[in-house]
Amino acid sequence: MPAPARVIGAALGGTAAFGACMIGAAAEAHAFRTHHVDVPVLAPGSAPIRVLHISDIHLQARQRDKMAFLRRLADERPDLVVSTGDHITQGRAIAPLAEALTPLRGLPGVFVLGSNDYEAPLWRNPAAYLWRTTADTDDHPRVALPTGHLRERLEGLGWTDLNNASARLQVAGRTIALRGTDDPHIGFDRYEQVAGPLDPGVELTMGVTHAPYRRVLDAMVDDGIGLVLAGHTHGGQVCLPNGRAIITNCDIDPGRARGLHRWEHEGHEGWLHVSNGMGTSPFAPYRLFCRPSATLLRLVAAE
Repeated sequence: MPAPARVIGAALGGTAAFGACMIGAAAEAHAFRTHHVDVPVLAPGSAPIRVLHISDIHLQARQRDKMAFLRRLADERPDLVVSTGDHITQGRAIAPLAEALTPLRGLPGVFVLGSNDYEAPLWRNPAAYLWRTTADTDDHPRVALPTGHLRERLEGLGWTDLNNASARLQVAGRTIALRGTDDPHIGFDRYEQVAGPLDPGVELTMGVTHAPYRRVLDAMVDDGIGLVLAGHTHGGQVCLPNGRAIITNCDIDPGRARGLHRWEHEGHEGWLHVSNGMGTSPFAPYRLFCRPSATLLRLVAAE
């Protein structure tokens, strides 16, 4: 085969492979799953507590398959629901979101907000994530979302707003303390408003935040919080074939962009769970080697 023909053939083959990859990545964005993870964080002899961790739904009103997945999560029989933000991408998705979460109504639950609960996402060059986070780029006009209405609908499920707030809940017959922050990715976190010694009269203290920035994680484990839940990273969204994230869109390392890990700071440590999340930006509707998901965390006794 002449050299020019080989070059053209290689180019066409590369284009076809890229096209097939993108088709697969677009399909994977709808391949929802639920992870089941044990966290050894309770006192010896304690009965398990089932915590449903949801995050980064990024709901659009037309996404019926995602809403059906949300409705099925009640089948996991959680004792507590924790939502770590970025629930919507548009105001008209609030009512469908609340309807899809209705099977979880009445369960103990808490939520924090993410940047996309405040403002609609904007188009950005996806390659820019490789060298900076979206928090660094605020030179475009933003469209405010009806955040107050979103709060009302989530509270209408019986869930507690943990944005720079704390709460004590009765969960599976035990008292759980929770401390949360508003979104660190946009500088709304004020952990100092809830910081301090732990309440000795509770079974467990959990931390809740949207974006897992080191300053928040460090402060929480320094206070002795045993388990912190976060989202924001989308698990990397576009990962290597082994599932390893390339980027996190915050300041934690890619190795902890999703799943359960230990977090250590100056002699203190605790568990960190970062959700893959369920959604994507409407301008980057694909995932690769990183299926959208929720997680059922089974809190069990530590050995």
